[in-house]
Amino acid sequence: MGSQDSKKLSRWYFGGVASSGAACVTHPLDLLKVQLQTQQEGKMSIVKHTMNIIKKQGFFALYNGLSASLLRQGTYSTTRFGVYEVAKQAIEKPGEPLPFYQKLLIAGSAGAVGGVFGTPGDLINVRMQNDIKLPPEQRRNYKHALDGLIRVCREEGVVKLFNGCSTATGRAILMTIGQLSFYDQIKQYLLNSGKFNDNLLTHFAASLSAGAIATTLTQPLDVLKTRAMNAKPGEYKNLGQLVLYTAKMGPMGFFKGYVPAFVRLAPHTILTFVFLEQLRIYFGYIPNKSNF
Repeated sequence: MGSQDSKKLSRWYFGGVASSGAACVTHPLDLLKVQLQTQQEGKMSIVKHTMNIIKKQGFFALYNGLSASLLRQGTYSTTRFGVYEVAKQAIEKPGEPLPFYQKLLIAGSAGAVGGVFGTPGDLINVRMQNDIKLPPEQRRNYKHALDGLIRVCREEGVVKLFNGCSTATGRAILMTIGQLSFYDQIKQYLLNSGKFNDNLLTHFAASLSAGAIATTLTQPLDVLKTRAMNAKPGEYKNLGQLVLYTAKMGPMGFFKGYVPAFVRLAPHTILTFVFLEQLRIYFGYIPNKSNF
């Protein structure tokens, strides 16, 4: 990689494009994670659960709700990556990386904004992914993400689109801190060590580490968010009741689906940053020479 490529910066929308590309690859794992999180009793391995879906619904059932997943990435990830990049680039001086605490603050703020904007798409995503495990008479059968948005507004009211917004936003803050700020910091540490160059190996190592950190930080809120979004009207009166209900399974109830969450989030995080870095290298801009 040339020195000029290393100096290039990302444009604000690259994160959303990269995340959408990654979602197309990892969607089946996300679907399995959602279905395992909404189980209250019983255990089923990932492999057995996957085979059951394919046997009963067909292979493409693993891509159920893909349009909603892309809607979510288009709103949630575009917003959080965009806010993070714009804010970081506005503050950071060439050749002087921001202190880690400033990256944390920017990432947390970006995650909060992204969490709110991404909640409607997230709600439709969770519902469409969980649909195939419900009895036929209980399925919502959204045709696609837009149909889901329209039907929720019409049947349950616009406010329902933001059901689970508090947990989704909390999760988004932790996710963005775990992914973006830690990725930046780990990548910076590797480059400063003198043993790594700004290449695919470094991007892979930094993104894998960021994926592990993000999964651990977000899993409890991810479980609560998934349950809140998939709940029937009036099932949980408030967040406290939802926490108590989940706690009945013991402390590990808050980490239900951790393995599929990591198995899904690790490749998603890796692919997102690999795609993002490639977009930066080939379509990014040099500061003070070209702009947005």
